Order: sequence, then structure tokens, then C-alpha cells
Amino acid sequence: MKYTIAILVTVGLMLAVSHAFAKGEFVKPPYDAPVVSSVDQDGKAINFADYYKEGITVVYFYPKADTPGCTKQGCSLRDANDEFKTKGVKVLGVSVDKPEANKKFQEKFHFPFPLVSDTEGKVLEAFKVAKIPVVGLATRQAFVIKNGKVVWHDAKASTEKQADDIKEVLKELSK
Repeated sequence: MKYTIAILVTVGLMLAVSHAFAKGEFVKPPYDAPVVSSVDQDGKAINFADYYKEGITVVYFYPKADTPGCTKQGCSLRDANDEFKTKGVKVLGVSVDKPEANKKFQEKFHFPFPLVSDTEGKVLEAFKVAKIPVVGLATRQAFVIKNGKVVWHDAKASTEKQADDIKEVLKELSK
């Protein structure tokens, strides 16, 4: 079953790549960050606007909990979390996985940030994140939000280099 899902995700990703997503770039002018809510891995309500008020927020989307690329992406952000915290940066991960799957994923890899379960697709829709054709999973993307505005969007988010990409954005924002 796990291999069947991996094959479907791979095929879906190949189809998604064919849609020619652009490399992440600063958005000019910034636009309002989506105000949306869902639940985290514990079933606790997460209101994105509450996070925006606390400083810079990274919202990253990943296709499927506990798959190789999603694990690399999450671990990249986990490993940079202490540095992010010193800069007041909060991280939210989002997938269409159920809370139970995200809970196992979070515990297995010790993610210190919430993993939002978007089983209804409301968060994906609010952020205009496409789903992978055929399998209906989120495409891998990342957003940086400052003062309630999306200032950077990476439509081809990296896996193991996600944190490095975000660090570069934070350098530019601090200038």
C-alpha cells in the first residue's frame, strides 16, 4: 500500500511539474495573506490570522505526511527552527492528511511546529495552492507572510533546501 501511494504521488508530481510553476520570488506589491482556519495534528483550531500577528509566518504545503520529500522538507524547517524563533518566525505546515497522520508524522520527526490538517481543502483554496492531479494532494509550496501580507511565494518549494530558501528571504526582509 505504501509503495502504491508513493507511485501515485510520483506520477501526480510529474503531472504537476508539467504545469510550469515559477520559481519563488518576492511578490510586489505584497497582498493580504489568506485569513483561514483549520485544525492541527491534535485537533486544535488553528487560526492563521493569529499567527500573522506574531511576526513573520512561514506557511509551507507538503503533499503527504511521512513520505521522503515531505520528510526532508519538514526536517529542513525543523533543523532551522531555533534560528527562526530568534527572529520571531513561526512555521505552519499544511497537508490534506488527517490529524492522526500528521500527529504520527510530527512525533516521529519531532517537528516543533503545528502541522495543519486541511482535509476539506479550505486552506489550499485560500492560498490558491493547486492539488496534484489524480491523487488530490497539495503541491509543495511555501509562503512567507509579514505584517499580514504575503511577501514571498515559492511555487516550487524545495525539500531539503526549504529552510535555506527561507533564510535567504529573511535576510532580504531585514535589509
